[in-house]
Formats: sequence, structure tokens, C-alpha cells
Amino acid sequence: MIMTGAFFGASVIAYPLVRLLGRNAFFLLALVPFAGLLWSLSAISDLFGPAAQPLVENFDWLPELGLSGVFRLDVLSWIMTLLVTGVGALVFVYCARYFPPDEPGLARFAGIFMAFAGMMYGLVVADELLMLYLFWEGTTVFSYLLIGHSQSRRRSRQAALQALIVTTAGGLAMLVGMILLITATGTGQISTLIDRAQSGMDTGGVIVSAVILILVGAVSKSALMPFHFWLPGAMAAPTPVSAYLHAAAMVKAGIYLVLRLAPGYHNIPGWSEVLLTLGLLTMFIGGWQALKQTDLKLLLAFGTVSQLGFLTTMAAFGTPDITKAALGLLIAHALFKSCLFLCVGIIDHRAGTRDLTKLSGGWRAFPVVAVCATIAAASMAGLPPLLGFAAKEAAYSTLLSSPDKTSVIAFIGIMIGSILTVAYSARFVWGAFSSKPGVDDIARRDEKLTLVVSPLILTALTLALGPGVGLLDGYFSAWTAGLPAVAEGDGHYHLALWHGFEPALAFTAVTVAAGLALFIVRRPFAKVQATLPSGLDFHELYRMLIGRMEALALWVTARTQRGSLPFYQGVVYFVLVAGLGLAIIANDTWNITFRLWDTPLDLIVAAVLVIVAIGATRAKKRFTAVVVTGISGYAMVAYFAFVGAPDLALTQVLVETITIVVFVLVLRRLPARIGESTGRLTPAWRAIIGGAVGITVMLVVLIATGVRVADPISTDFGQLAYELGHGRNIVNVTLVDIRAWDTMGEISVLVAAGTGIAGLIFVRGREGHLHRFERKKDGTEAAGRIRFQPVAEDVVDLHHAGRGEGLSQKRASWLIAGRTLAPRNRSIILEVTARLIFHAVIIFSVYLLFAGHNDPGGGFAGGLVAGLALVVRYLAGGKYELAEAAPFTPSGMLGTGLVTAILTVIGGWIWGETVFDSVYLEGDLPLLGHVSFGTSTFFDIGVYLIVVGLMLDILRSLGAEVDLHQERDEAMLTDRIHDNVNFSENLGATAEHRAVSEIIDRVNELDVDNGAEGGRL
Repeated sequence: MIMTGAFFGASVIAYPLVRLLGRNAFFLLALVPFAGLLWSLSAISDLFGPAAQPLVENFDWLPELGLSGVFRLDVLSWIMTLLVTGVGALVFVYCARYFPPDEPGLARFAGIFMAFAGMMYGLVVADELLMLYLFWEGTTVFSYLLIGHSQSRRRSRQAALQALIVTTAGGLAMLVGMILLITATGTGQISTLIDRAQSGMDTGGVIVSAVILILVGAVSKSALMPFHFWLPGAMAAPTPVSAYLHAAAMVKAGIYLVLRLAPGYHNIPGWSEVLLTLGLLTMFIGGWQALKQTDLKLLLAFGTVSQLGFLTTMAAFGTPDITKAALGLLIAHALFKSCLFLCVGIIDHRAGTRDLTKLSGGWRAFPVVAVCATIAAASMAGLPPLLGFAAKEAAYSTLLSSPDKTSVIAFIGIMIGSILTVAYSARFVWGAFSSKPGVDDIARRDEKLTLVVSPLILTALTLALGPGVGLLDGYFSAWTAGLPAVAEGDGHYHLALWHGFEPALAFTAVTVAAGLALFIVRRPFAKVQATLPSGLDFHELYRMLIGRMEALALWVTARTQRGSLPFYQGVVYFVLVAGLGLAIIANDTWNITFRLWDTPLDLIVAAVLVIVAIGATRAKKRFTAVVVTGISGYAMVAYFAFVGAPDLALTQVLVETITIVVFVLVLRRLPARIGESTGRLTPAWRAIIGGAVGITVMLVVLIATGVRVADPISTDFGQLAYELGHGRNIVNVTLVDIRAWDTMGEISVLVAAGTGIAGLIFVRGREGHLHRFERKKDGTEAAGRIRFQPVAEDVVDLHHAGRGEGLSQKRASWLIAGRTLAPRNRSIILEVTARLIFHAVIIFSVYLLFAGHNDPGGGFAGGLVAGLALVVRYLAGGKYELAEAAPFTPSGMLGTGLVTAILTVIGGWIWGETVFDSVYLEGDLPLLGHVSFGTSTFFDIGVYLIVVGLMLDILRSLGAEVDLHQERDEAMLTDRIHDNVNFSENLGATAEHRAVSEIIDRVNELDVDNGAEGGRL
């Protein structure tokens, strides 16, 4: 668990580290996976010693749901961690010189790359299905970001989206299978599931369906047919991504899952049939397509698809000997394919192309790369004395010795696929490094050691592990010893470079000879490939499916999203009345108890609510409707006060006031009068619908309260708030402690609402500040960003001056509106009052924030009061006054508030308790007396900051930005009138015309745009 956390911790610091050190930061970041490699190697004594046992770590994940987190390092996980960390460290070193120093988004790439490595590491050590799924989908999301690293390139964006859609679809099927499996067996721990399956405890249709659905996720992740097309498209990613994700890590996740489940489920119906069919078809299709490619990276991509089919076929058997061969292939493929991708990246950098028809003289241009790539390609083809040869011969030998009929079918399919592998391996070497007639040779340049060191290490391992494959055999045997044998003698095969003259060796020789012959006749064979039908194009099927889904979405949208608010309301009301009405009719127990009021004052509130509701429907003007609707909110304030809920009354009055302000800001851009409806519904029908909704909701409330058989949990809130929450304000303690999860969701919605307001209503970015005066060093305001030229007055100080003495001084005016608003739009009294009370109101809001734990108030109410203070400043002086009052960005406030709340949430977990657990301190302090403080106050501070940020976003969007657009519209209108209308008295201009002309002249004098030579009117 510590190692997994180290990856994610490094992903957080990767961004600032790369910004500080540039691409050299990748050398430091490589230390994280390298440390993981060392830790895995240090576990050898625990996993392979005399008392070998898996390393297991348990922790409570979601105890309320009975879910625990389990990390388990057994032999199979250990093998995968070696690939994830070892290859990962080498790829990070390669990144340090692959990317240019000015690569756009390099810091972002580093953080995402490290986070992906952490997800992959967590995936292979997770021993709980749902936890594995979280890491599984984490690799999907981060691979999407990595594939789409070049955001400006359409091909990268399309490839990333395609990979995301395909793998996520498979992941959703896998999630359904996992839930079915957990439900049927009562456990989600993978090791327990395998043990139960091996003992024959879990059988039946549900188990089979669940496992097949899980296999859908594995097949899509490992790019097996029919999902294989996403992997060649993902070659739009940078080469390090291809070398890691698509050779050693992500595409191996599906293979790992098959290897993990095979010991328990390889005998269930459909397992062998599905995996062997898809594996062999994928191996053949990948090899066939690889021989068509002229792009070296695409050639390797289709070769990877072919090899993944090979690996899946071998992993599906679940028997000791064949699984041992599969593990050898897994290691060999990771080494040679990562090396080949890294070499292609170097070739692309040096030659500027990956087209093998345009590459010539590569042997002389980059000899070190040529040697590395040739050895890796030879291992891919299965040539001795390399690891790929030992692994492929093991596959041949174990399949030939297996008595199962499916082994014969698998052997024939694998041999055909291997012939294609030899052919495209030779095609790769020839295309990348040979000299071709009529093609200019690549100019030779020095090969930097830091760029070629990673391919050199991978090549050295491929060379060393060929003769030393027996070393791997001992580790693999520790895993395969626990697998069920299907025949006598199964489990006795040992990996070795030389087994003598056996049938497997002869078939290997035939495979190599046939593959080289196929390469030699590549031109005639290419003509044969061109004449044959291309068959079923799954990529085209995917595009057609996406196109049909988009067309369906457009069709549904056109019929449901009409832009008609009455239609939307009608649908909501119909569903509400129909759904609840049927529930009411079906209810047999109508235990309705009428209680008309608690006090006679309730009747007054109810009468006001009825009157204003009718008045709102009858209002002809929008402003009237808003005011009348606001009265209903204030009536609820009175009701809360009557029933003894001061905190609710305070919050309601603040919310209602701010709501009216928001309405007024919006109404500035709408017609004053409410238009007449031209819809089909008459006023009578609207009244019927409204009445039906009201009656239905009333009946639901009466019935629901009458049939309650249990006491509401809220009856204990008073005691819980005082004893556990250490507060006397039940409402506030409920929000920040008892029901803090609900509040966390609500403030997240507030942040999303603020972002939506800023994004949808005029604001073009989240980072910009409002227009503010820029102060010069001498204290005066600089022009250039203001509407009017600042006015400075000459002040002669004659109080202590002698005769004839005078001193001229400049001072800036205190009220900004004097330079930003026309006189007809100003109220000096309001401006002065707003400035005088602003700081007092802010202090009062802070008081409400900290007093809310025991008295009316809290973070929400305090934030609303601070928001009202900002509203007053804006209404008094406009957007420049608002900028002076709040010299910070709304996004900063929202982000700071949300981070503060989240840190408070996880604080309890950090110090060993559950999330949202609070710590309370109390004691006597000088001057302050007895003080009680809880960490939940920090959560309330986060709420306060979020509410203030939301209010600032509203004022910036609906206020300041609307002002800006309105000024532009007025300027355009006045220019158009001035250009097109002649107001000469000779033409009989009316008084109205003369008034418009006077307005135009005054606007021209204001000099709105440049703020020069204008000044006050």
C-alpha cells in the first residue's frame, strides 16, 4: 500500500518538479518505479523462501458496506510488478531526452504518466474485485489523457476518445460481472474466489455469466478481436506511452486477469471456447495486418495485437506447464516490444519519418539502435539464443504434450501466427535499417547515451535471459505448482534454452524458415493481400455504430429538448402526477390525520402564501412577478420564526434576498412585460395542471406522515448535536457533523453551479480578474483599463502657509464611481454608505461563521451575509467597485473552500479514525473565557468560502459581464442611430428626436472606449 501511495504522491509533485527542472525531472521521477522494483526484489525471500507466503495488507475501505481493501503480493503479482516498475523506470529515463525542452504540456504529462503507473501497480496487487475495478478504470482514464497528449492534433484526440469508449464499455460489462460474482458467492476477495472455485463450491449459471462478463473487460483491455482496432489507433500517443502502456503495462492487464482467474474458472462452459477462438483469430489478424503496414509504429502495433492473441491463448488453459510457457512469453514480450517501440522513437527523431519506404541506411546512421532493435526483433521472431526463442519453444512443447484436443487446435493456430510473426519481424528490420535503392541514406549523428540506455538495458536482459531462462523457471514454478494438473506428468516441464532435438525444435525451425520465405516473397505476397477482400472492418463498424448513436441522440434531442419551458414543465408535472397518483391509488392504508395549524399565526402565513401565489400567476410584468414571489419566501421566514427555528429563518431571509437580487440582474436583459402564450394550453388547462400537482403533493405529504410506523431519527439530533457534536445549534451541527456527507455533496454542487454560471454566461475564462484601477507608485490611478479618465483635484494647503505661499498636491478620489459611472446612474449616499458598512458586515459574517456552532449562523449564513456585502458594493458603484471590494478570483475562493472541506473530511482518516471524524478541544483562555473548538469548524470555513466564491461568480457573470455587454450594445445602437438619422430641425425633428440627439452627444463626450479627454459630464 505504501508503494502504491508513493506513485500517487509522486504524480502530485511531478507537475511542479518538471516546471522547476524541465525534462531533467524525469530522472528524479524514475526513482519512484525503480524503488518499487527494488522493493519487489526484496520480497523474494518472503515469496520463495522455505516458509513462502504471499504478502497481504488489509484495511477498512467502506466498512458500512462490508467492503475492505486488500493488497496481496503473490508470485503472479510479483512478476507483474517487476514489469510495471522495471520497464516503467526505463521509460521515465527515456522521457528525459525523448521530449524536447520546450515540449507543450510536459509537466502535465509527467504527472499523468506517474499516476497511470500507480494505477497499474495497484491493479496487479489488488485482491478485491471492486478495488481492482477502480484501478482498472483508473488506467483507462489516464491512458485516455496520455494518448491525447498532443491536444492540438485531431488524430490524437480521436484515438484517445476511441480507446476510452472501447475499454470503458468492456469495463462496464466487467463491473456487472463482478457484482454478480460477489452477490452469488458472498465475497469479493479474489484469492478466496479462486480457492472456492477450485474446490467446486461455486458453480451455476450465474457464476458462468459473471465470469464471461468479466472476460469481456479483459478482452477489450488487451485489444482482442473484435476490440483490437483501438490499439493501432492509440499509436497517436507519444512513443514512451506506446512503449509502456501498449507493450508492458495496460494491454497486459487483460492477460493478467485471465492468468489470475484461469486456475479456478478455466473449466467453466464458454471459457476455453471464447478465449481460444478470440486469441487465435486476433493473433492471425494482427500478423496479417502487420505485413501491410509501412509505418514502423503501426507495424509494431499490429504485431502487439498478434502477440496479445498469442498470450491470451496460452493463458486461457490454466494448467501448470502451459501457464509456465505463458509467463515466459509475458516477460519476453514486455522486453522486446518495449525495446522496439523505444528504438522507433529514436528513429523517428533522427530521420523525421517512420515510413519504411523512406528509410535507408539505418545501420550506418544509428548502429547502436540498429543492434538493439535487431536483437529485439529476433526475440520477437523466436530466434535462438534469445528469451523469445525459449518462451516460444516452451509454448510449442507444452501444447504438443497436452492430451487436450483444444491444445492441438491452439498449436496449429499459434504456428500459423508465428510464421506471420517471423515475416513481419524481418520486415521491420529490413524497413528500418537496410539501404534501399533510390532512397537517400539517413545522415549519421552521435547517439546520446541517455537516450539509448533504456533500449540497451532491455536488449541486455533479452540476451541474458535466453541462456538464463532456467532462473525464471524457478520463480514461475512457485506459481504453477498450485495449479490443477490435467494429466499425469503435467507440471514437470522446465524452461531451458536447449531441450535437445525434440518435435518442438523442428516445428520452430519450420516456423522460422516459412516466415523468412514469406518475407522474401513479400512483393508477390503484398499483391495477393491487395487482391483479397479486406473482410470485416471492425474499425469501420465502430465508426458506423458511433455515427448511428449520434444520429439517435440528435433525433431524441430534437423531440425532447425543444427549447420550450412549458413543454419541459408539462413533462415533469405529468410524470409527477401520474407516478405519485398511481402510488396513492395503490396504497391501501390512508391513515390521514388533519391538523390545520399549530398556532393561529400559521393561518396568516398560509393566507399570504396563497395570495402571492395567485398574484405571481396574474402578474403582467416580470419584475412584479419576482417581487410577489419574493414575498412568499419572506412569508416562510415568518413561519420559521413562529415555530422557533431562528437559524432556518436567518438562512431563508438571506437566500430570498440574494435570489431577488439575482432575478433583478437577469431581468435587465429581458423584456419588461411577460409575453402572451401562443401554446396550445389555455389558462384553464394550466390551472387544472397546477391544481392537480398541488393536490397530489398535498395527499402524498398527508399519507406519508400518517403511515409512518417508526420514530424519525431526527428526534435524537438534539442529544447527538450536544453530546457528540459539542454544539447547541442543531441545524449547524447537523450540517457540518451529523449529516456532513450531505453537505459535502451540496457544496460540490455549489462549486459546479458557480463553474457553470461562469462558463455559460458571458465569462470566457476562470482565471481572469475583474477590471480594476491600477495604482501608480505615487498612489494615483493609471488610465487604460477604466471607463472614464480619473479625476485628480488640485489641493492648496493654506492652513499654515505664509503670504503668497502655495503648495499644489494631487490626491485620488475615494469613490471610484465618480470616474466609472455617469452622474445619472450614481447615488452618492448609497456609495458612501456601502463603503462605510462593508467592513462591518464582513466582520459580522465572520462572527456568524464562528458563532454558528452554538447560536444562529454558520458557514452558509455567514457566506450569504458576506455575499450581500459584495452585492451592496456592486449595486453602489458597479463592476469597478466590486473589483475593489474583492481583489481575488471566484475560482480561487471556490477551490480553496472545496480543498479546505476535503482536507477536513479526510483528517479523521489520516489520524486513524473514520472520515468526517472530528476532534474537539475546550478550555479557559484569558479574555475569551471558556472556549470550545472542533475541527468541524474548518469544514464550515470551507462552506463559507464556497458561498462567497459563488456569490462573486454570480455578480461577475450576471452583473459585471452583463454591464459590459450592455455598454457595447448601447454604443452600437447609438452609433447606428447617429449614422442613419438626420436630426436637423429643417427636417422637422420632433422633441423625441432632439432628446435622442442630446443623449448621443453626451455619450460621445464620455469617450467610453479609451478613457481619454473625456472625464465627468
